Formats: sequence, structure tokens, C-alpha cells
Amino acid sequence: MNACTGRRAALAGALDRAARLVPRAEAKLLLVHAAGIGHARLAAHPELELASDALERYDDWIARRAGGEPIAYLLGWREFYGRRFRVADAVLIPRPETELLVDCALAVVRALARSSRIADLGTGSGAIAVSLALEQPEAQVWASDASGAALDIARENAQALGARVRFRQGAWFAAFDPGSRFDLVVSNPPYVAEGDPHLANGDLRREPRAALVAGPDGLSEIRRIVRDAPAFLARSGQLLVEHGYDQAEQVREALRAAGFEAVRSWRDLAGIERVSGGSRGV
Repeated sequence: MNACTGRRAALAGALDRAARLVPRAEAKLLLVHAAGIGHARLAAHPELELASDALERYDDWIARRAGGEPIAYLLGWREFYGRRFRVADAVLIPRPETELLVDCALAVVRALARSSRIADLGTGSGAIAVSLALEQPEAQVWASDASGAALDIARENAQALGARVRFRQGAWFAAFDPGSRFDLVVSNPPYVAEGDPHLANGDLRREPRAALVAGPDGLSEIRRIVRDAPAFLARSGQLLVEHGYDQAEQVREALRAAGFEAVRSWRDLAGIERVSGGSRGV
């Protein structure tokens, strides 16, 4: 599809042309955002004209989407836990299943019945850390990431949403002083195995590999976090990690081997064991 600078086109015509290149639902979503209208207005008035600048933007988005660029990167945002987070190709796109990690973390923090210290490792867009800071404003929340570009986006999201989060650059616990202690550590680390065929499909093709891939079995970074976590947890402090659909048993084994107690897994809305964790003990 070629840009139509200086021309106008009816919404219906633009949509029909775009739907030849990408799924119609995606074409419609991009159209309402390019035009700055709602789905109801598009449905009620398909004859309305799309201004030349909006048409040019829409043509560009459709061409890039047809080339495999994720919609979240095109729009520049993704909703997570009821809030809009800025995203770009420096960060993983927040996914609905990760909301389970936030739910589990909030349950832990609320059970403490006191101000708590939380660390989010590999924060990416900051979606987890910012959500926790906003849901539990009395908590002290830290977030780390090895990528400076990711931290820039996370800081921007925290500022835009009014969340108090302390950001540190570094890989996992290396971002923190050796004497740091947290009541809760959460992480959505890379957990896709090298050579996994899913990496060639969908949005995964364009997302940062460092945020996705973790060794031959996908567990190298989780094992590293589990191994190092006890030194950074307060007494009875807890660790929660998100993992792949078929990794729960192996993550539980790693937690027990590292001395964690009350080890368990939680299922997402699809019934998949998606989060596992345990307590450091007293």
C-alpha cells in the first residue's frame, strides 16, 4: 500500500484495501487509532473521509504490520493491569498472562500487613514494578534491568503514571548493593529455549531476544535468579517468577534445591501453571 500524501480516502475504502494485506481485525484496530476515532464511529460512518496525514500514517502502519512489526510497537503502547504503558522495540511487550504475577505479588504484600520492600528484576517497560507501586503505594519498589534503553522507557512509564519506583541498571541482583534485602522479589525473565520454533512466529520475531531466550532449555536465567535470591531476601522473604507453560515442575525443583520453603505454582486463567515461588524461611 502506497502513502497517499495530499489525498483523502473514505474509511471503508482504506479499511478494505488494508484488509488485503493484514487480518481485517488488525486493520480496523490500526484504522481507528490512525484516524483518532472509536470503533462505534467507524461502524456508523464508514463513508467519512480519512485526512491525508492520517491516511499516510495508516498506510505506513499497514505496510509495517504486513512486514511483521508488532501492533504494540506501531501504536507505541500496550495496556497492562488496566493502564497504558509505552513500549518500543527495546522492551518485551507486556502480556495478559503476566498480570497473574502482579496478582500473586499483591497477595504476598498484603498478607505482610506492613510496608514492604519489593524488587522487580528485568523490569523492561516497568509494567510489573509500576503496577505494584500504584496498587501498593506504601511499598518501596525497586526495579532493575541490564538495558539502559529499557530503563529509559520504564522511567517514562513510572513518571507518566505517577508511580514511585527506584530504578537500577544491572543484570538481575547485580544492580543492587550486596547488603540489599527485600521482602519480595518478582521477575518475568527470559524463559524461551534456544531454537524454539515459536521464536519465528508472530510478535516474537521482532521482540528483543535478550528478553526472550535463556539457554538450551529456557531455564538458565531462572536458575540464576533462584540461586542468587536467598542472599537478597529478608527473613521469610519470597521469590515469585513467571515461566513457560511446561516449566513449572523444573522451577519448583530449582527453588527447593536452593532451600526455598512453601514452594508452589499458580495457574493463569487458561489453567496453565505460569508463576512459581517460595519463601526463604526464617
